[in-house]
Amino acid sequence: MEQPVGAPSEDGLGPWSTAGIRDYWLGGSHHTKADREIAERITMEVPHLARLVRVYRMLLGRVVRYLVGMGVRQFLDLGSGLPTAGNVHDVVQDVNPDCRVVYVDIDPEVVAESHNLLAGNRDAEIVLADLRHPEQVLDATGRCGLLDLGAPVAVLAIDTLHHIPDTDNPAGFIAAYVDAVCPGSYVSVAHTGDDEALATGLVAFHDVYQIPVPPLTFRGPTQIVRFFDGLDLVEPGIVPVSLWRPELDEELSAPPEDFLAYCGLGQKL
Repeated sequence: MEQPVGAPSEDGLGPWSTAGIRDYWLGGSHHTKADREIAERITMEVPHLARLVRVYRMLLGRVVRYLVGMGVRQFLDLGSGLPTAGNVHDVVQDVNPDCRVVYVDIDPEVVAESHNLLAGNRDAEIVLADLRHPEQVLDATGRCGLLDLGAPVAVLAIDTLHHIPDTDNPAGFIAAYVDAVCPGSYVSVAHTGDDEALATGLVAFHDVYQIPVPPLTFRGPTQIVRFFDGLDLVEPGIVPVSLWRPELDEELSAPPEDFLAYCGLGQKL
């Protein structure tokens, strides 16, 4: 989650973080008791949110496996959170050990913990940077020395751009990443649509517990398509996340109408 939200809870639970909450929902092991408690409280008000996070993670796996199959060996994951529970490096290096991954997050605590999680993996790293500033991200990425922008790179913005308001011009900074990578590279975007139940539930959670929640900007397919200007959309185009190249061995209990979230994958020709 790119916009960090975390604080000591007022009832003595201790500090919590959105990264830890997501890790708990994804079945990971890098979260605190406070993360678990806050996650359960959120789920009481927004029952489908934890499942939506898992649906996004399943999509991430499908996208990166497809890209490895297309010959991509380099991945830049924007707004990654903690690299746990089946994140990019786990998936792609299982298919091809030569794949290299750079995660990007704005939260210093997430980055510090991620360095520990990635210790010993010479082909996976995380950098502290703000995805809204591509020059900052690319400079940090260049310093870690893992990605060669002269070869195809997959830029991933999955389950993150809904934390970016229109005033930050997300289509503009995604275009800057496109300009920076070479032909043959890809951009993947997955984004929450106009989910009234999610918005209402988060407001109710805040009202009950007086705990801050990240602001969200919902975008539908006609807005998401702007992120792919100048790119060749890969079939099936921009579709609900559960309909993007579903795999037979996945649990297909996520009907598209249950989750107002959409995704696409575009290639720079």
